[in-house]
Amino acid sequence: MKNSAERALRLINGKGLASIQPGESDGRREALEDMELLDAYSRAVIDVVESVGPAVVSISTGKRSRRGEPEAVGAGSGVVIAPDGYILTNDHVVHSGGTLTATLADGQTFEATLVGTDPATDLAVIRASGSRLPHATLGDSQGLRVGQLVIAIGNPYGFQSTVSTGVVSALGRALRSPQGRLIENIIQHTAPLNPGNSGGPLADSRGRIVAVNTAIIATAQGIGFSVPSGTARWVVSQLLTQGRVRRASIGIAARQRPLDRRWVRFHGLEQDHVVEVVSVDPKGPAGKVRMRVGDLIVAIQDRQVTNVDDLHRFLAEWPVGQPVSLSVLRGRKRFDRALVPVEAVTAS
Repeated sequence: MKNSAERALRLINGKGLASIQPGESDGRREALEDMELLDAYSRAVIDVVESVGPAVVSISTGKRSRRGEPEAVGAGSGVVIAPDGYILTNDHVVHSGGTLTATLADGQTFEATLVGTDPATDLAVIRASGSRLPHATLGDSQGLRVGQLVIAIGNPYGFQSTVSTGVVSALGRALRSPQGRLIENIIQHTAPLNPGNSGGPLADSRGRIVAVNTAIIATAQGIGFSVPSGTARWVVSQLLTQGRVRRASIGIAARQRPLDRRWVRFHGLEQDHVVEVVSVDPKGPAGKVRMRVGDLIVAIQDRQVTNVDDLHRFLAEWPVGQPVSLSVLRGRKRFDRALVPVEAVTAS
């Protein structure tokens, strides 16, 4: 990093870090340090673009004309996650049906088929007809921290391989989709997104995919939302093995939240994060046992839960109709609630 900063300085004014003499102004020294930081930032972004960019695709959806030719009716982004053509994208990018076409950054175009979709998380998997395609690696979204650098790559307004950067501004958001579905455990960030970015990857500084971009607020700047890779990894495994995500439901919407250390000690917990109930369906299983908004779930069937993904994974494996016990915090009280999950209804 030091050598690259020196080269940059020489190009600008013919001087390098070695030219700083003892006693020179602190202002110049600080300016040079700032330059080193900017150079390191630029190099991190460049490395991510070079490693992830080739795996980002433009996805076109359409229908056949009377002559049998494809007519584009929609577009979005996606990222190749396996060399044999599996592509991760958004459900809302591909849900209209019809023909699917995936175009790589180098211009190669492939017909694609739908593997499966999960409207509850706005994720989908399609498969391109090619092989040995450049692909990216799903990272661990659990390690994300507010303030961390993230890089978005996509195809806004049809401009392929567009790069934007920002930071994680919040974790554990809940977002309602244009179709009215509540998407949970969302990452909020400041990397600028535009129509067409949907389905593209959000990467960390090491080039690992930590989320899939899913939505923007059209009237706001610097507010983008992405589905974390932890959720995506689980959804992909379900879609590849079953073609759909079949999950039980207890009739709540929830989000992850930290728990004050005083309450961790008071209740004798081993975790410092819990799952907070943000809405309850009064006719659902949780509503029938009088769970409330603000209740904190710390375990299900004696299995610790620290985030919404833990709850979803458990319910995906738990038989619909078989009673389950929740361990719940409500103020200073800790109690158990037994309820009977029902099969989740997937919105179309």
